Amino acid sequence: MRVKEAMNNNVITITSNTRPAEAFQKMYKEGVRRLFVMDEGGEPLGVVSYSDLIGVLGTIKPSAKDAVSLQITDIMSKEVMTISADDRIEDAANLMLRADISGLLVLADDKPVGVITKTDICRMVAAELLVPV
Repeated sequence: MRVKEAMNNNVITITSNTRPAEAFQKMYKEGVRRLFVMDEGGEPLGVVSYSDLIGVLGTIKPSAKDAVSLQITDIMSKEVMTISADDRIEDAANLMLRADISGLLVLADDKPVGVITKTDICRMVAAELLVPV
């Protein structure tokens, strides 16, 4: 089975100008645990996870000046792990395990087209659409 058959086609993004609190609100609203930070041309600059945001937002008092000056670029991971839409699901699972991450940005023709997560793969195994070897 190919990544494109299991991926979520909705890539939830933010810009580097998004404030961390706004990013957290977007995650909550969209029901996702990661947001991809994109530039104006649609190229990935980084990724910020739920745990990244909780780790930072949980340490800032609402009146602290850090809450105003903190940028998403200060807390995002600049290394965005990607996989091709035509790669095998097994390759995605192995990459996530080796990199100790829970999701990958899926590319087709070097453009973001989706996201594949460990949860997506587990759902397929649970539905017996993907049989582990």
